[in-house]
Amino acid sequence: MVVEVDADAPVEQVNLIQPNGELFGKRGLAAGARQVSFEIGTAYEPGEYRVVALDGEETVAEGSLSIQPDLSIVEMGIGRNQPEEMWNSSGDEVTDEAFVTVENRGTGPNAVTKLLFIGDVPYPSDEEGTNYADADGVSGIYDPDADDETAAVTVPPGQKLTLYSYRSPFAFIRAEGISCKNEPQSGEFEVVLETRVDAKKISETYQVQYSASDEFNNCEITISEA
Repeated sequence: MVVEVDADAPVEQVNLIQPNGELFGKRGLAAGARQVSFEIGTAYEPGEYRVVALDGEETVAEGSLSIQPDLSIVEMGIGRNQPEEMWNSSGDEVTDEAFVTVENRGTGPNAVTKLLFIGDVPYPSDEEGTNYADADGVSGIYDPDADDETAAVTVPPGQKLTLYSYRSPFAFIRAEGISCKNEPQSGEFEVVLETRVDAKKISETYQVQYSASDEFNNCEITISEA
């Protein structure tokens, strides 16, 4: 967050006060400087913040602003249907993976710490030995640059980002549950995002249909909003 001060204002220091009244941070103004910045991060308390400009101990001016994330899921799909949305549109490894596009319409950043697929998908997030949805240290989010699972993805305010699944939720690798060997099947699943600010969960529900197929992994999958 950047705070600008009028050129003729006698300001020596700018304080940022949290919603609970405690000091978040303070910045001194060097001679000739007219702005200071605060790094908000993703471990802050959302709400109304006060900016206080000081000349010594005297308050010169103050104002307030709301720092509040507003994260939502705007689109999801799978690699077999929309390979152009994946990190590698020509690779077979994206076929069973999913992408989720999220948007932060708020005024503060947030971090997604888990990407979960719960319900009628071939390999749901709660079917991996211990409960994957509750396991610490696993996010279910793939980082193409590191070629590994990442702990979290920060979504700045006013931006859209695409998240990729790490653990192939649409891979037919279980003996029981959803398969494409017999009759067509239909169901419902939830995409769930766990976030760091306020420990909030964001979710969207989708309808899904699976065609019948003689080949184990050659299934047509149709996804629509519930």
